Amino acid sequence: MTEWAPTADIDTLHRRAMLMAAIRQFFADLQVLEVDTPVLSAVGVTDVHVHNLRTADGGFLLTSPEYPMKRLLAAGMGDCYQLGHVFRADESGARHNREFTLLEWYRLGWDHRQLMQEVAALCEWVHRTAGGSASLTSTVLSYQAVFEGAGLPDPHRASLQALQQVAALKLSADTAGWDRDACLDALMALVVEPALPPEQLTFVTDYPASQAALARTHTREGIELGHRFELYWQGMELANGYWELTDPKEQRRRFEQDALLRQSQGLPEPQVDERLLAAMQAGLPECAGVALGVDRLLMVVLGNTHIRQVLPFDADRA
Repeated sequence: MTEWAPTADIDTLHRRAMLMAAIRQFFADLQVLEVDTPVLSAVGVTDVHVHNLRTADGGFLLTSPEYPMKRLLAAGMGDCYQLGHVFRADESGARHNREFTLLEWYRLGWDHRQLMQEVAALCEWVHRTAGGSASLTSTVLSYQAVFEGAGLPDPHRASLQALQQVAALKLSADTAGWDRDACLDALMALVVEPALPPEQLTFVTDYPASQAALARTHTREGIELGHRFELYWQGMELANGYWELTDPKEQRRRFEQDALLRQSQGLPEPQVDERLLAAMQAGLPECAGVALGVDRLLMVVLGNTHIRQVLPFDADRA
């Protein structure tokens, strides 16, 4: 194949267009408004595990439309979604491309459990549109349950030393310098995910509070947990959702905590998004939101094994 040609075949690109139209129809039927926010921002994310691409003038290509969409929500936009391109540095592989298509949407007055039902309905809709016959089944499991189901210790109560030891054993890695979340993230990706049932939609909830990001938290049996979920299907993580945090003071504290973690790891320290915090101060409505990787969803419903098979041009041919 010559370098000018698409990485996906033309039949797949036709099916991609059909499925993108189906996603828009799903939201049109629900009267959820499509919005279109910039992909270039003056500030980047603070999350230690997410890395922005920088532009020559010092701007940031967005990793998600979350911040500008929340500013729209605070201004009174109402239920809305965005379907567009986002960017992440150091993302390449069978399931990763630096530029990819993300579907993000917000539902006012909902919590994360209501939103999980709608995510499942969207997956069913796309599955059916792609020619799937059998109905999808779904299950909701706690973060603790999926760890213990994979033969791992309680992720909330096990000591750091115990997590380092099991990670070293399971991953054949030197984990001596790993912190708690590094151990948990590696075990989740390399031990827990492959053990999840591939044919059904599996929603994992009640993440450790240290991984709550922009989600609310609650306490259960003395453990602080995040109102966050992730969706797994066919061995892939497809979506990440929150019952959204609306407290600007708590959000600022988390941003500052991220900055300290970045500093300790020698990572760049982006500015805090003061416009987002001002919007939250003005009044971010009660809502739940989710971001879903569209290219990965298309990989699942079309039966592809590499992300380049569903992209017009991957990073090597862009």
